[in-house]
Amino acid sequence: MTATVQPEAQAPADGDAVAGYLAEVLIALGGIAAGSGSADDAVRVDRIALLERVKAAAVAAQAAEIVAFARSQVAAQQDAGVDYRRLGQGIAEQVGLATRSSGWHGARKLTLARDLIAELPETFRRLAAGDVSEHVAQLVATETSHLDPEVRRLVDGQLAPDLPDLAPKQAAGLARRLAQAADPHGAVKRARNARADRRVTLRPAPDTMCWLTALLPVEDGVRCYAALTRNADAAKAAGDQRSRGQIIADITVERLTGQTPADERPVELNLTVPLRNLLDPGHHAPAEIVGYGPVPAGLADEILRRAGHRVWWRRLFTAPTGEGRQAIVGGDPTARRFTGWLAKLLRLRDGGTCREPYCGAPIRHLDHIEPWREGGPTTYANGRGVCQRHNQARELPGWTVEAQHGGLDGSPPLVTTTTPTGHRYLSRAPDPP
Repeated sequence: MTATVQPEAQAPADGDAVAGYLAEVLIALGGIAAGSGSADDAVRVDRIALLERVKAAAVAAQAAEIVAFARSQVAAQQDAGVDYRRLGQGIAEQVGLATRSSGWHGARKLTLARDLIAELPETFRRLAAGDVSEHVAQLVATETSHLDPEVRRLVDGQLAPDLPDLAPKQAAGLARRLAQAADPHGAVKRARNARADRRVTLRPAPDTMCWLTALLPVEDGVRCYAALTRNADAAKAAGDQRSRGQIIADITVERLTGQTPADERPVELNLTVPLRNLLDPGHHAPAEIVGYGPVPAGLADEILRRAGHRVWWRRLFTAPTGEGRQAIVGGDPTARRFTGWLAKLLRLRDGGTCREPYCGAPIRHLDHIEPWREGGPTTYANGRGVCQRHNQARELPGWTVEAQHGGLDGSPPLVTTTTPTGHRYLSRAPDPP
């Protein structure tokens, strides 16, 4: 989600002594952060160490709450008559919203919590005591995930005594060795299954850069990198003035796009630029690359100049709103699905990422805020881009999605998502340039 409105403030439930105590701890920690007063360095190091243990213990306490919440939600879904194949759906999304993270990260927290409490009790005990970090606990869970529960608990018992004295890499290595020794056939099967999960991902990096990452079988990865480095070494030997890293990066782009030089690749890049930037040389408002975010006006100019005659200009007609914002208008209210330019406009408006708060997943579905089956129109103002996970979650009992406002001018509305526990989360589309 590119732009969100913070969740509505909700006080702990009346009589919840634990929540009240945690709120007091949070205030106390905030006071420490604001200014810890005078102390010698030895005292400060002791505080740093103790705060690290507090962090680990908080993770363990949160894991216990997550597991208890998940059990209660599954029971509630059963009582509500949810199809057994959908039992458990929507839990990770609620955990994600509560922890200000995506549904994917909520699922990771849920999985780790269940693993620690059900199958890694000794590691969980060490975490609750503040003896190991969340990172180490996650590594142990990952390295033993393929084991049967009984075998996993056995490995956990062998591993836990050494964990407090190990660095994360050492802990992962020991967990891997013990797991492979306990189930060598399972380790081979896991490695084979992992190869089926090969993929390429893209995520933003600072300063208008990005990470293009390939998860590959080790032999393929080694071959790819060896080929790239050989070509880079040959280019340097021939007098190429670029750095070795620059050469490898440029060769990667050229080979993936099938074009040389790399700047000649005919791939659509949705770059939205304020009209005033184009008309007024002194106006330098940031532009936007859909799916990435803002880029400096000067860099946007360079991208356009490099594109040369390959630039395609599209005019997006807008209507001014009372808030000084500009909204793209359009839609066929009688259509069942968002298609054509309306679908493209929704993806552009929402920045290419899921509209649910804290979720940065790519848009997979175009969703009616007011459901089509209930008379919701297929219009710009009633549409939003969401990931598959959040689109499926809203169909479960207890979930509602509604527009707070967004009116006759076609402006994108403020959207409220209400979860089965009654918690409300607000979001709206980012402002266009």
